[in-house]
Amino acid sequence: MARMKGKRAVITGAASGIGRASAILFAKEGASILAVDRIPDGLEETAEAITKAGGNVHAMTADVSNEADSKAIVANCVAAFGGIDAYFANAGVSGELLPITEYTVEMIERVLAVNLIGPLLAVKHAAPPMVAAGSGAIVMTASVAGIAGNAGPVVYSATKAGVINLARSAASELIGTGVRVNAICPGLIETGMTRFVFERAREKGTEDKIGQLNPLQRNGVPEEMAQVALFLASDDASYVNGHAVVADGGLSASLPFAPGSVLRAGARQTE
Repeated sequence: MARMKGKRAVITGAASGIGRASAILFAKEGASILAVDRIPDGLEETAEAITKAGGNVHAMTADVSNEADSKAIVANCVAAFGGIDAYFANAGVSGELLPITEYTVEMIERVLAVNLIGPLLAVKHAAPPMVAAGSGAIVMTASVAGIAGNAGPVVYSATKAGVINLARSAASELIGTGVRVNAICPGLIETGMTRFVFERAREKGTEDKIGQLNPLQRNGVPEEMAQVALFLASDDASYVNGHAVVADGGLSASLPFAPGSVLRAGARQTE
């Protein structure tokens, strides 16, 4: 369909998971891609997949939480492709799976740096050339863990709540510029960050229970999140701004319930 034909896009966290799936999809839809990650090996695999499919891609190793790197990301996109139309600030880390009382300041600062300072720097440096062009789309990866408590590690969840507010606040600050800012709130997606959950379930023989609390009763895959990111970055979402789009199989749409219990309760009420 070429929904991104002629667009120049940065995608961070592109070495794996949602970032890789998005880089490949955006390129397939016509965008020139600057694929960014701290992990060179996985990044090269992403770039190779795009090149083999006939796409246009440049790969860059960078730390999104470092301001010099963040500034260079935007500069490299502009230098390589002549501008920047979309920035998908997707890079993130889960942090340690520990009670909050056991977190060190250094652990907290690392999660905060990647998950929240990274998107903040993306807005800071991507917005000016977009404003100058009169249009642009910035998309950030938040999480359902940023919407309600007990959906993820405490520090991780706090940073993702910050990303949601960042999208809303940045969209308001960029009023009248033509630049849109939105976030995605994925539910349980099998990526490198969550692989241990899936591996543990497979070892226990309980893989069929993954995602059982959402109405679709399954986990999501990176390619599904890439489709949401593509929509928000494309002109199809030209009137979508300052929102956190939830893609979680319906998990956050209602209180958790045992499968079938609501239907049985409703049947008893009508008897």
